[in-house]
Amino acid sequence: MSALQPDNPAVRVALWRALHLQVDAPPHVIEDEIGLRLAAPAEGWQQRPDMDPQATRLFRASIVARARFIEDLVLEHAGRDARQYVLLGAGLDTFAQRKPEIASRLRIFEVDQTEPQAWKRQRTRLWRS
Repeated sequence: MSALQPDNPAVRVALWRALHLQVDAPPHVIEDEIGLRLAAPAEGWQQRPDMDPQATRLFRASIVARARFIEDLVLEHAGRDARQYVLLGAGLDTFAQRKPEIASRLRIFEVDQTEPQAWKRQRTRLWRS
């Protein structure tokens, strides 16, 4: 891994969340196209073996269900008593970008390896410009 890039599992999870919108029938459990923009995969990324719609169906389901469950808890508690949200192994999580109205009321800590987090901050600044 070079100094500034996310690890493969972080990219894979971001792409599975995007693939969920592209191949799974609505209603979608979570809508995350920002992760795809962050990862900026090469054209044809959907043809990667780890993106096969059938072979990854259960993995995708677990990823999006886990994210939705946690986000629902955060949304519930942000309206009451929560002031912080800590994401351990944050990878390319996009909660703060997808839910700015909630994120603005929370102090969000994304905990992950230093280099991938620096890469994510850099990429986030680029696509916001």
